[in-house]
Amino acid sequence: MFSGIVNRGHKVKGTVVLMRKNVLDINSLTSVGGIIGQGFDILGSTLDNLTAFLGRSVSLQLISGTKSDANGKGKLGKATFLEGIITSLPTLGAGQSAFKIHFEWDDDMGIPGAFYIKNFMQTEFFLVSLTLEDIPNHGSIYFVCNSWIYNAKHYKNDRIFFVNQTYLPSETPAPLVHYREEELNNLRGDGTGERKEWDRIYDYDVYNDLGNPDQGENHARPVLGGSDTYPYPRRGRTGRKPTRKDPKSESRSDSVYLPRDEAFGHLKSSDFLTYGLKAVSQNVVPALESVIFDLNFTPNEFDSFEEVHGLYEGGIKLPTDVLSKISPLPVLKEIFRTDGEQFLKYPPPKVIQVSKSAWMTDEEFAREMLAGVNPNVISRLEEFPPRSKLDSKVYGDHTSKITKEHLEPNLEGLTVEEAIQNKKLFLLDHHDSIMPYLRRINSTPTKAYATRTILFLNNSNTLKPLAIELSLPHPEGDEHGFVSHVYQPALEGVDSTIWLLAKAYVIVNDSCYHQLVSHWLNTHAVVEPFVIATNRQLSDLHPIYKLLYPHYRDTMNINSLARLSLVNDGGIIEKTFLWGRYSMEMSSKVYKNWVFLEQALPADLLKRGMAVEDPTSPHGIKLVVEDYPYAVDGLEIWAAIKTWVQDYVSLYYTTDDTLRQDSELQAWWKELVEVGHGDKKHEAWWPKMQTREELIQVCSIVIWIASALHAAVNFGQYSYGGLILNRPTLSRRFMPEKGSPEYNELVKSPQKAYLKTITPKFQTLIDLSVIEILSRHASDELYLGERDNPNWTSDTRALQAFKKFGNKLAEIEKKLAQRNNDENLRNRHGPVQMPYTLLYPSSEEGLTFRGIPNSISI
Repeated sequence: MFSGIVNRGHKVKGTVVLMRKNVLDINSLTSVGGIIGQGFDILGSTLDNLTAFLGRSVSLQLISGTKSDANGKGKLGKATFLEGIITSLPTLGAGQSAFKIHFEWDDDMGIPGAFYIKNFMQTEFFLVSLTLEDIPNHGSIYFVCNSWIYNAKHYKNDRIFFVNQTYLPSETPAPLVHYREEELNNLRGDGTGERKEWDRIYDYDVYNDLGNPDQGENHARPVLGGSDTYPYPRRGRTGRKPTRKDPKSESRSDSVYLPRDEAFGHLKSSDFLTYGLKAVSQNVVPALESVIFDLNFTPNEFDSFEEVHGLYEGGIKLPTDVLSKISPLPVLKEIFRTDGEQFLKYPPPKVIQVSKSAWMTDEEFAREMLAGVNPNVISRLEEFPPRSKLDSKVYGDHTSKITKEHLEPNLEGLTVEEAIQNKKLFLLDHHDSIMPYLRRINSTPTKAYATRTILFLNNSNTLKPLAIELSLPHPEGDEHGFVSHVYQPALEGVDSTIWLLAKAYVIVNDSCYHQLVSHWLNTHAVVEPFVIATNRQLSDLHPIYKLLYPHYRDTMNINSLARLSLVNDGGIIEKTFLWGRYSMEMSSKVYKNWVFLEQALPADLLKRGMAVEDPTSPHGIKLVVEDYPYAVDGLEIWAAIKTWVQDYVSLYYTTDDTLRQDSELQAWWKELVEVGHGDKKHEAWWPKMQTREELIQVCSIVIWIASALHAAVNFGQYSYGGLILNRPTLSRRFMPEKGSPEYNELVKSPQKAYLKTITPKFQTLIDLSVIEILSRHASDELYLGERDNPNWTSDTRALQAFKKFGNKLAEIEKKLAQRNNDENLRNRHGPVQMPYTLLYPSSEEGLTFRGIPNSISI
């Protein structure tokens, strides 16, 4: 609680830290013209002189947190203005400026608990913080702001910021209660109208802006969310007008509204990583298309594996002036060289830095299911043959046609039943997710199969693939089931190339599932409703707001850019991944089976049969595959997160009754379930938010998804997928049959036949450009265990618990490094000799194949 008083006539000294708009001029980067035209001169010239903030440009007005006026609201002090520039302040970050300010504050005003700010300039700025110094009997008071401040005329209510104290709603000092409630009402809005750039309103909408039906039926996309057919998490509402042809679809534009403080309010590295995505989509892709298809400077096929390796060694020579059409954002400089040689060159991915061919081995193919970019899909085989969950009335019988005879010669003397009993058989199942769409997908230039892969855990504790089943819908109709062919490993001759192709069909499915489900749906999309609900229902004075807020940074921003350039009609995903125009609706089908509590790592491992319950084990479960890098390292991080959350929550909720009586928390959870994930609101598995353990579990899962889970499926994309041979995203031909021209080509030129089957050259260039950006860390990234301001809370108990969390993460990182030195743990390196570092908490800037950022910021 506040304590002490201020002497009559005392001048309270303050320091205001802000960033000018011309340092953070994001708007210039949100249009193609801005990106192309400005080049590196992206700082703009809107507000070039800090002196513009002086005079009567920006006013602040303190609000008492201990003394009320006649209406019960905290007393207001006299408005005062910024006075002068502080030229040297050691705590200033990059691009920040500091100003002096003095407030008149009498003893009958008590202790400041909030302040109003007004901007009288036409240009907005980013307010970082306010620090009040030498408050008698109190010391310094900190206000952590991190918010864009527009001209005061844009706001119905004055902008307010609260002290860095932490209060449950029932414990809020009486003078601040009105202000706390009013600010939440401001953030909720009234659900009407089209949102404007300066708005701060958080509201929900369905995914109805992916298509553009006004351009024709082929450009229409189904609305995701709000129906049993296409359930989906909600996204942020923009309020744009409906399209002419479909009133349920929202019209598109070159920019997407998001609450202003969700846009970058920090430097986000000088190259603005996520805006590089927009540059690739709206600038690079058309430039390359014009080169490849109009100038025909190069065939659309790679001729050999060596030509693919040439992307990293010598690059592709481009015609003169093509690079001038490509965005000069620094993030693209390493790809699109500007040294006069006009080469398109990519950094070599880690998967080939030791060996160019190790990716082809069966051991590496299997190892990447445990330590690759999509390590949370493989499951233990618990029944044989594998069965489908597709509705048999619609699709017929889809029980796998893999037989015991396919498997038992390679089970080290075991029968299938014994291997299952001994927990030795595993399944990578991409059958049910793609089969209902396979006819439609195969009616396009792409050609694909539903796949099932069975693997055996051998005595060396590595996985060996035994059989791959490639399946197609029955030619006489869905109700007749499917047809399939089972392929088995081969080491030489044409059969080895056929086996390599079979693995490629599996990986194409896995690449699509990774990008649209593991990466997009299960991290980006499911977290956005939490961002919205938290801002609408939890005051920034609330302890749970302070706990979760760092894990939301930039998530709505990158999601809005994804809807603009990645997952939209004609976007990069549709252009370069097998699922094509059906990508998002296929992820909607997967969301039908999404269960929030199963996103906790231990629950996920148990569900997939990759672990069994064991109270004697450190995490309460025992892994079936002991050398499972993602799970082994992830359980360490999960436990650290949950301990931190438990330590923090226990500071504010001493009983379950305290939690049940928290009006903001209950409103937050109710809205999250009933609106944010409203298509699943009737599911019985949702926690009821009646106990502290439920709150601890919920917050731990949210933090895990936004930090470690996202890191595990994101920052290895280029290291593995940068070699398109290793992780192709498209398949364009069926498996060649004996006697066909394709089969003859396979015999004569196996590499060329393989390359004609997987992702072609143009799509490869786009894939690599995108995942190279997605796999990077920005220079100002904040990692798990870090905060952007040491004064994020005034509660010393919380600060001590957070320090304990950071120390634990440092210990874990050392332990993970030691594991990577154990030669007996073969799955941690594999034939490609890539130590598993994706769950190391810390990282440097760039392509590092490690690091757990706090949030889904890319």
